Amino acid sequence: MEWTVDQLRQFVTTADCGSFSAAARRLGKAQSAVSTAIGLLEADLGVALFDRSRRNAQLSEAGQVLLLEARELLRQAEQLDQRARSLHDGNEAALSMAFDEALPYTAIATLLREISVKYPSLELTLLNGTATEVADYVEQERASVAFHFDRGPARACFELRRIGSVPQGVFVAVDHPLADGRTVRRKDLVGHRQLLMHADDVHEVAYSPRVWRSDSFYSTAEMVADKLGWAVLPVNIAHYEGYRQALKELPCPALALPRLSVRMLWLQGRPLGATALYVQQRFAELLRDSAA
Repeated sequence: MEWTVDQLRQFVTTADCGSFSAAARRLGKAQSAVSTAIGLLEADLGVALFDRSRRNAQLSEAGQVLLLEARELLRQAEQLDQRARSLHDGNEAALSMAFDEALPYTAIATLLREISVKYPSLELTLLNGTATEVADYVEQERASVAFHFDRGPARACFELRRIGSVPQGVFVAVDHPLADGRTVRRKDLVGHRQLLMHADDVHEVAYSPRVWRSDSFYSTAEMVADKLGWAVLPVNIAHYEGYRQALKELPCPALALPRLSVRMLWLQGRPLGATALYVQQRFAELLRDSAA
């Protein structure tokens, strides 16, 4: 077969416009050129695409079937062009990213929507897990980059860049005894069970002699909602609407909780491509907006 993408484009445009003259005007070609191109396409395919016994360019039965195929081929050709342009500009053909499950999902969701528009041909893989797990994904080369809360020194195999921070606070269930509106002191916290984040590389401060531990901020928040204790949580986790009941932040200036630093990790010796650099910059902006 000798047909070309340009002939398919003229065929589809003629079908959409309903006449050879209207298609020629849209394409900026002479009507005779469009008619000739479609005639050659019909000769090559061995079927008539239009019923020329009618005044307008009405599709034949074969033309109706092949129009669907032609549209799909044009879509694939455009996708090929987009991917080639993206690679020429230095963008990755594929990118795998791992996100700490406790990071603000609104920022991640916005980032993904924007990536889909800016890099429509990108092959994207997303992984989620705890701060430790997403670092493991990069070390195992399952992910190109990871974003997680800074929970201590990074492993020697990583390059890292701090890209933002997330506020945290002390939270209880709305009907917890500490939720009476008064400023909470450290000695007030001592009398109630503390729910701690537990992971291999995380060492949370225990202020209460009674502690329960979990490896997930979300499960910790669920226990807070069930009045099982109080916890220090990222504000975005505490404000999630899926808990049994709402959580209340306690005024506790005595703890002077710092913001949780967020960092990006990738393997040493692996330079970041243009797409990964864009993701780093844009996610940093979205984290700032979400914390505003």
